[in-house]
Amino acid sequence: MRTQIAEDFPQGAHDGNAVPGASSSPSRLALADRVLGLIVSVPAAMLVLAEIVLLFSGVMARYVFHRPLVWGDELAGILFLWLAMTGAATALHRGTHMRMTAIVNRAGKEWRAIWDTVSLVASLLFLGLIAAPVYAYINQQWGIVTPALEINDALRVAAIVYGVAVMLLMSVVKLLALGWRQAIIGIVVVAAVVAGLHTAGPALKSLGNLNLLIFFVGVVGFTVLSGMPIAFSFGLAVFSYLSLSTSMPLEIVVSRMDEGMSQLMLLAVPMFIFLGLLIEMTGMARAMINFLASLLGHVRGGLSYVLVGAMYLISGISGSKAADMAAVAPILFPEMKKRGEKPGELVALLSATGAQTETVPPSIVLITIGSVTGVSISALFTGGLLPGLVLALALCVLVWWRARGTDPVSAKRAPGSEIAKLLVISIPALALPVVIRFAVVEGVATATEVSTVGIVYSLIAGLLIYRKFDWKRISPMLVETAALSGAILIIIGTATSMAWALTQSGFSHSLASFMEHLPGGAVSFMAVSVMMFVLLGSVLEGIPAIVLFGPLLFPIARDVGIHEVQYAMVVILSMGMGLFSPPFGVGYYGACAVSKIHPDEGIRPIIGYMIALFFGIIVIAAVPWISIGFLKS
Repeated sequence: MRTQIAEDFPQGAHDGNAVPGASSSPSRLALADRVLGLIVSVPAAMLVLAEIVLLFSGVMARYVFHRPLVWGDELAGILFLWLAMTGAATALHRGTHMRMTAIVNRAGKEWRAIWDTVSLVASLLFLGLIAAPVYAYINQQWGIVTPALEINDALRVAAIVYGVAVMLLMSVVKLLALGWRQAIIGIVVVAAVVAGLHTAGPALKSLGNLNLLIFFVGVVGFTVLSGMPIAFSFGLAVFSYLSLSTSMPLEIVVSRMDEGMSQLMLLAVPMFIFLGLLIEMTGMARAMINFLASLLGHVRGGLSYVLVGAMYLISGISGSKAADMAAVAPILFPEMKKRGEKPGELVALLSATGAQTETVPPSIVLITIGSVTGVSISALFTGGLLPGLVLALALCVLVWWRARGTDPVSAKRAPGSEIAKLLVISIPALALPVVIRFAVVEGVATATEVSTVGIVYSLIAGLLIYRKFDWKRISPMLVETAALSGAILIIIGTATSMAWALTQSGFSHSLASFMEHLPGGAVSFMAVSVMMFVLLGSVLEGIPAIVLFGPLLFPIARDVGIHEVQYAMVVILSMGMGLFSPPFGVGYYGACAVSKIHPDEGIRPIIGYMIALFFGIIVIAAVPWISIGFLKS
């Protein structure tokens, strides 16, 4: 388990800003930080493991023994909320919540420290504000009994209480660790903003929907730009909006968060994240990449084609962009650098392939969009394959164009015997996407359960075929899965509450009316959607943007004659393009971190790749068959 002690206590016990008192205070804070990390990360890891066992047991009981576990989904749902909240707390402890830090990182050291403190105090404010409504909400749920297990629903909702309480304590420890001087600056800045909004409270109630601009643009913009976790930013904006401009009870925020995080199909998120980590650990990813490299490694730009193909294949297994890039880059980049590829070109292409494969199943974004819009996840899985290939072709054309004038590579063409050998070795890995697809289509497992089929398949392949299985890595992988899942799920929760507030305000009706009556019908609607989601993807990332605007825009797309699966593909790829586009796209910085290449080196090369992706998205938007041609009628 990785702690944040080095980041929280950078100045040591002798710094003038250190917590006053005995010299042992920093060590006590470090101990408190370590203990808080353990009391969330250990249960989170165990919950991930429990969900894997429970879901796969459900598949076996139903498909093999024909005795379905009638209580299985209910228990999975109870454990899932606990996984979401302990995972969110683990992410806070590890510093892995989704944040926009592009602007903060460009500030000087002193200003960056101030912004980090403001972000921390604002997070603390949100957690403090939500504490009382959480307590009221659990009291509301106290008398509700679950239908199958017949247990009190408050035991499930207690997960929110536990998660908020631990995150509140973590934030206090982190604030104390900064030292009084820095903490006071952050408190004063946040207090001034709060006082200003509170003073304006009576006037705000008369502004009507202008409050949406103040809170959901102003407050969200300020907190996101300060580097505050996006989930907390959304939650703080909703609390501010409801408490200062309406008379609605604040427990609604908690109930909407519960609704957003408790959708059982989202349980596929942690399962596929763990599967992605597993295929990298077992050597399955390396087997696929080695086979592709034997086919194309000898041609100009050959390993660039391998990178595009490898990202496509691995995205079809892991569903996690972070896992995809971490599986591919360390294997390919050293050899590509030996062949003269510039680091900036490498990270630019890696980022572009991240955007290219956003629709390749089982993408977490596909699962999310299906859960919030009601579109069939099976149809999305089928429709997402060809759009990814179209963008892969666009990237390969640009790779060919850029490599056409380079000197021939020194690598020799692999002999047929070597290619055949590598093909045989890679067959179990290449078969995994087929196994996953078959299990869903043939009804062996649901879209939520199928990831566990892939996990068991990968375990067997790693132990018996590739014989590369490090048991010591399982525990860190479970913790990492929980942390990343919690960071995603709490965004979905707070974004759901924000979407509810937008709907209650009447904004959704106004937006729907505006988009529906655009001149040009479906063409104009699609064009505006592309530009809007490119922008949203760069600022909010894909998941919160989908939760906020998907339920509003998908019905309009249907009304103007656009197939919902095609619209989903265009929306997801547009957001992916924004997510991996500098200077704001956080996916780009994730690619830089994975490849250990400075972000400045990829700024110029990535422009061409983003243009290629944009033209590919236009083709997908203009030709519906690419997205819906293989759907069952």
